[in-house]
Amino acid sequence: MKRWSALVLAAALLYVAPAFAQKAKDAVAPPAVQKEFDSFIAKFRTALKANDVAAVISMTQLPFMKDANVSDAAQFRDRVYKPEFTAKSRACLQRSKAVYDRDGANNENFFMFCGEQMFTFTRTPTGFLFTEIGVKD
Repeated sequence: MKRWSALVLAAALLYVAPAFAQKAKDAVAPPAVQKEFDSFIAKFRTALKANDVAAVISMTQLPFMKDANVSDAAQFRDRVYKPEFTAKSRACLQRSKAVYDRDGANNENFFMFCGEQMFTFTRTPTGFLFTEIGVKD
């Protein structure tokens, strides 16, 4: 009987999983949030194009990814910017399309993908900030 229940549950999950995936894929930012992000990302891209580390840092949440070892501008520059913001990744972020979604804590995020990397920009009380680099999954 337990096997049958598990099989029925698995079949039900397989049936509804595409609907959940489609919902996440089709998330659309509210117009005001989209406008705010568009303004932010234009400035961020300008800073990347100029390779202006200070400007990028001013648009980044520190400590970066809540890591105490990346809590100031010098640490961010050495531990994140130099290794992660190569000419190739900066060029990719110039042309990459941002994808909107809300996370489990109801934060509004935009994600940009470059190769295997995912760059996250989160809306904070003070506006959008660059908040995370992760592995694209």
